[in-house]
Formats: sequence, C-alpha cells, structure tokens
Amino acid sequence: MGAEKKILRGLQDIRTLSGNVDRTIVPYKEYMKISCLEMEKLRRGKEREGAIQKVRNIDIRIREIEAEKAVILQALNGQKIGDGSLKPPSTEPEPENPRNRGVLKLKY
Repeated sequence: MGAEKKILRGLQDIRTLSGNVDRTIVPYKEYMKISCLEMEKLRRGKEREGAIQKVRNIDIRIREIEAEKAVILQALNGQKIGDGSLKPPSTEPEPENPRNRGVLKLKY
C-alpha cells in the first residue's frame, strides 16, 4: 500500500469561539452604543447652535456694512470732489517718516 497522505492545515482551520459572542445581543454593548449616539447627538446640536449664531453675526455685520456704505455714498453725493473737501486717491508714495526707515511696507 501507499504512504498515507498527510493533510496540511493552516490558521484558517483552527476553530475558535470568538465569533459566537458577537452574534448574540449583549445588553451592555447595546446600551453603550445608545449612550454614544446620544452624546454625538448632543455634540451635533451644540455645533448646530454655534453655526446658527455665526450666521446671525454675519448677517448683522452685512447689514452694518450696507448701512455704512449708504452713509458714505450719501456723503459723496452731497459733496463734489473738485471743491477740495474730498480728494481723489493719490498714486504717489507717502513721504518717508524717519522713525519707520527699517520697516518693510507692503502695498496691496
């Protein structure tokens, strides 16, 4: 007769019970999931409130900008540039101040 054939086994052939526990419902794990979901819900609610407050602040600032712009336009319409009260923007550089000699100035 021939030699017996030996069956080679690997890690996939080792039987364990590790997967059996996960298939059943463990109450404390489910309660932990619920508590984590509640904490995330609370955090998201606070993020939402903060975002809504930011939008309100932006809206208020936009209204302030529009009001300020209207005041400036009214002042410009009431006065002419040629009468000397308002000067057009100059393109000449500002005179150099002796205190600011070593300072780097960037103009945009």
